[in-house]
Amino acid sequence: MRIDILCKPDSHGRCDGTMDNVRAALNKLGVEAEVHMFRDKRKMIDNRVYVVPALMIDDQVRVAGRIPDVDEIVRFIVERPRYLRAVAEVA
Repeated sequence: MRIDILCKPDSHGRCDGTMDNVRAALNKLGVEAEVHMFRDKRKMIDNRVYVVPALMIDDQVRVAGRIPDVDEIVRFIVERPRYLRAVAEVA
């Protein structure tokens, strides 16, 4: 799983808050993921994101313009088909 956080080069507080919530959600689920924070306007334009912070999970923009709650991020991760398939194989 790949999680990207898109930010403007000069915005720090909101992006760091999003990163903290993503880490808390991954720890809560016990899931490993690649987490990247991009402070690049070109990456924002390529993904058609104009408000920050933006949370992308597997190249899909899930939230833009606000800091998502930990429970909301957990819901985004759990509803992914790969996650559901992996949980079914364990059970």
